[in-house]
Amino acid sequence: MPAQDIKHATLHLERTCEAPVERVFAVFADPVARAEWGAPSETVAFVYDEADFREGGRDVFRCGDKANPQYRGVTTYLQIVPDQRIISSEVVETHGQKLLVTLATIVFQPNARGTTVSLTAQLTSLAGEDMLEGAKFGHNASLDNLVQATR
Repeated sequence: MPAQDIKHATLHLERTCEAPVERVFAVFADPVARAEWGAPSETVAFVYDEADFREGGRDVFRCGDKANPQYRGVTTYLQIVPDQRIISSEVVETHGQKLLVTLATIVFQPNARGTTVSLTAQLTSLAGEDMLEGAKFGHNASLDNLVQATR
């Protein structure tokens, strides 16, 4: 793979959910709920083939266009502190080719309106800038959906 295809980005995203921390964290912990709000748009499929939300556990999912969810992802949970934070790594690939590697930290903090959810993600794309843009869009849209899901 040419070195020019490798790109990096760091995301810092924040949303306020009008729900207590325990409820917002529970929506992250539940793979059925996560699949519902995790799809960034109505045209995208987000399907869990395996879900093991615990430290050392992993989720295996498929995503992409509803007609062809060609991307396979594996999320590994490195640390879970209930109602406080989740630290995970993720690899996204298609047809055996790695496309994106992510290290993410999600922090849940109570505030006067409910819960502040802060996501910091370090992204390494092995397939150029388009993968980074797709990840940025996906994370932003999923967090917007999370706000709606916890109302």
